[in-house]
Amino acid sequence: MPAPTLPASPAAPPAHRGTVRLTVVLLFAAWLVDYADRLVINLVLPSIGAEFDIDRTQQGLVVSAFFLSYALCQIPGGLLADRFGGRRVTLWALLSWSVFTALTGFAWSFAVLLALRLAFGAAEGVFPPASMKVLVERTRPEERGAANGKVMSSNALAAVLTPLAVAPLVAAFGWRSAFWSTAALGVLALIAVRLLLPAPLPGTQEAGVPRPPLRTVLRKGVLWRFALMMFGYNTIVWGLNTWVPSYLSEEHGVSLTSAGALVAVPALGAAVATVLGGRLADRLGGRHRVIIVPGMAVAAVALLLMANTPSLTGFVVLGTVAVFAASLAYMPIFAVPLAGLTPEYVGVGSAVVILGGQVAGMVAPPVMGALADAFSFQVAFGFLVLGAVIAAVMACLTPQDADAFRAAADRAPRPSRTAKETAA
Repeated sequence: MPAPTLPASPAAPPAHRGTVRLTVVLLFAAWLVDYADRLVINLVLPSIGAEFDIDRTQQGLVVSAFFLSYALCQIPGGLLADRFGGRRVTLWALLSWSVFTALTGFAWSFAVLLALRLAFGAAEGVFPPASMKVLVERTRPEERGAANGKVMSSNALAAVLTPLAVAPLVAAFGWRSAFWSTAALGVLALIAVRLLLPAPLPGTQEAGVPRPPLRTVLRKGVLWRFALMMFGYNTIVWGLNTWVPSYLSEEHGVSLTSAGALVAVPALGAAVATVLGGRLADRLGGRHRVIIVPGMAVAAVALLLMANTPSLTGFVVLGTVAVFAASLAYMPIFAVPLAGLTPEYVGVGSAVVILGGQVAGMVAPPVMGALADAFSFQVAFGFLVLGAVIAAVMACLTPQDADAFRAAADRAPRPSRTAKETAA
């Protein structure tokens, strides 16, 4: 069956191309800081654990505290973006999370650290749907997959750069300095977005259109299937991001600086795979199953082999294969919803999909910490295969193009009529 093609569109004028490029650059920078801020905690967990005398399960809770509030704020963030505009919400998110990142560097106990991570997660939680809104308002439908792929490759690049920058910083000045440094980067990103973000393209904003009730969006079961797919993907990503540095340190005696360099290898592969996945999704007009099912099959095999290899080289190589294969799925998960959602649904609809990934970030770190405490790191890493299975199954149970997505969304049950409406 030939791949569906998008309707032909006139060549983009220079002004439009400039808007897309500048928007991608600014959102790339904001996401780079966003992801670096949340990765710092993984690199300093051993130092925090030693200072506050907490075990791996409690260390996992420090990570999942962020994802709890981050997940809870996805849908409110989408509502705020739809109501007040993506740009305004993005600016408030950048300011708020930079403040809480800086305050994390002053934490003096496990309880205070948990509270600050909850606040930090809430501040960052409103950003993803606002960012999606900003991008949709400044791009055309047929270019959104590639544009979003470039933006989201910042996550993988942050995973490359953060350990390389943070490890020597922590070694020289202590773990608190890492949070103060990334907070300063957040302020710089805030200023850049505030001054340089271009205006939306004509016809991408729905001025005067009534916003659908929240329950109307949440009753669209098709969105929750995409959210489950994101849950599977992020189980792998955040499980590895959280525990690989500790595993390298505790099981192989690798220093923090060397661990940062080793972690950067699979992260670089993820950056390449994220961009490639976005381009493939655009070229295929969706059809994410073609990318995600084989990708997750490879990831599952590589994770099993990685979990059981005694070799440090083998662990890094197999981990790189697993991360690359899994990261091919990231943009295809978004491709169909972004193409199929109407403008008034973009903020909340994308928040539902993102929510699934953040629930995985909330669940995977403490579960893996508990498995590592009770059994071994091998069992903990083996747990990640479940994420690959969930993502592959959901890829087979979701619409494969924008038209099928809209048809499935339109079949969602409508809210029941009130007694007053029935009487009328």
